[in-house]
Amino acid sequence: MRVMIVDDHAVVRRGIRAYLEVLGDFQVAAEAADGRQALDRLREMSLHGRLPDIVLVDLLMPRMDGVAATARITRAHPGVKVVVLTSFGEMERVHAALAGGASGYLLKDAEPDEVVAALRAAMRGDVFLNPSVARRLTQEVVSPPTGLSALTGREREVLTLVAQGCSNQRIADALVISERTARTHVSNVLRKLQLSSRTQAALVAVRQGLVPQQNTG
Repeated sequence: MRVMIVDDHAVVRRGIRAYLEVLGDFQVAAEAADGRQALDRLREMSLHGRLPDIVLVDLLMPRMDGVAATARITRAHPGVKVVVLTSFGEMERVHAALAGGASGYLLKDAEPDEVVAALRAAMRGDVFLNPSVARRLTQEVVSPPTGLSALTGREREVLTLVAQGCSNQRIADALVISERTARTHVSNVLRKLQLSSRTQAALVAVRQGLVPQQNTG
């Protein structure tokens, strides 16, 4: 099984490589320090017909993070599986990674055999989740949050900026994200609150005390 390791910490990459390579049935085909470098290397490997089977990727990295990289890898190379191995277990990140096509989501406190199990599950076409992440996803299905509690922390920030009259581009600038990502967050806020316009969203923000009434004009 050919694996690419994507993490901005060289010591993490070395540790994972050392563990996988003693198992015998894993070969570390490449390493990358961020999502952009991973995509460049995958492009080169594709030209020679030597793509890895799985990319093991961190989320928080410079230049291109793991969420964006996951979506672009699965779109450009549908046969390559992506498993997330990260320190961050916030549900917003979990949803984003899974929506981008990740075949697994592990936290870095996982036992080594859990990482191997996730890689092998991905090869079988299964999705392997950290147990605490799986429990929270199950809880969301059983007792889905409503109202403002349905919003992630980032979506609450977006709602506040919408109520302040910010355009998608101004939201993007304020939160240091792309305009496309800002637009997606606004759409998610409207969907979760079952609203049809930004004006309605602004009124909700005012009623909930997220912004003073005079800020909505």
